[in-house]
Amino acid sequence: MKRHVTRTILASSLAIGASLIWQSASAATWFPYKAEATEPPFAQAGKKVMMDYTPLVKASKKWDICVAFPHMKDAYWLGVDYGVIEEAKRQGVKLHLVEAGGYTNLSKQISQIEDCVARGANAVVIGAISSDGLNNVVKTLATRKIPVVDLVNGISSTNVAAKSLVSFYTMGQSTGEYLAKKHPAGSPTVKVGWFPGPAGAGWVEAAHKGFMDAIKGSAVVALDPKYGDTGKEAQAKLVEDVLQANPDLAYIAGTAVTAEAAVGILRSRNLDKKVKLLSFYMTPGVFQGIVSGRILAAPADSMVIQGRIAIDQAVRLLEGKAVTRHVGPKIFVVDHSNYKTVHFDDILPPASFKPTFEVK
Repeated sequence: MKRHVTRTILASSLAIGASLIWQSASAATWFPYKAEATEPPFAQAGKKVMMDYTPLVKASKKWDICVAFPHMKDAYWLGVDYGVIEEAKRQGVKLHLVEAGGYTNLSKQISQIEDCVARGANAVVIGAISSDGLNNVVKTLATRKIPVVDLVNGISSTNVAAKSLVSFYTMGQSTGEYLAKKHPAGSPTVKVGWFPGPAGAGWVEAAHKGFMDAIKGSAVVALDPKYGDTGKEAQAKLVEDVLQANPDLAYIAGTAVTAEAAVGILRSRNLDKKVKLLSFYMTPGVFQGIVSGRILAAPADSMVIQGRIAIDQAVRLLEGKAVTRHVGPKIFVVDHSNYKTVHFDDILPPASFKPTFEVK
């Protein structure tokens, strides 16, 4: 995996940082944060309980925490990186971060986790490539009393000790509902190209189901989903193919990378006034697109906070302290009408932050 963010995303981050610096929240004031706990933990139909999440003031010792990401190809994972790094610094623990290079590299992620533990990690935080594919390694870690925190993507194993994530079903649903409200039943039908991400990833399937459920009964007609890696080249090719085959397309909805790639493609084809864009999660590029009016909307899952909470959960588990085992920030939709009210550093990395892999 390339350990950098594309120039386009970095440029967007810089533009946002310059215009929204007044919104930044310092690391010391990120909590308490509005969150939703799932009760009972890990239950698919669990009840969402509103809470104010407050982390430990500081770890009791310099624990060694391993963090495994699927990749660092887009600014979403840069935001999670910012969260885990800053919380590790704040709590005074060591952190070693690895990334596998993409959603096709499951075996690499497994070997990276095994290497982390062999190196002496006390706990492992995993942004999973596959919801099922890591279950054996998670079980092995559990038998060795090494707590595993499931971060962002979702792991199906019952051996995880805690989850810091939101429902990607709700993320997809929120995006679909936004469209369905614009085009209710009885209004003229509109066609949407749908790009949910890499096939087989748990978060992708959840977002797909949420989106499709939300547009049922509306005037929104979704094309067959176009699955693909969340690299810009892969998403751009999918977008171009769908535009070529569907001259009557009204919307493109999908991953943040899809929306970011589509901005330039639509402009080059003079379709930016005809075809509108939505993402089902937030990145700096998507946020800047909302600010500029080139992207309609995206739900924010506060990925920075998800990263922070995961580190706090890991420390609490290691220290035998009370832990909310299944929790995530409250999701909210950002569009041009409300973006000025957003606390930037809660949902996105600051413009100055670059991929970081170590806290000593």
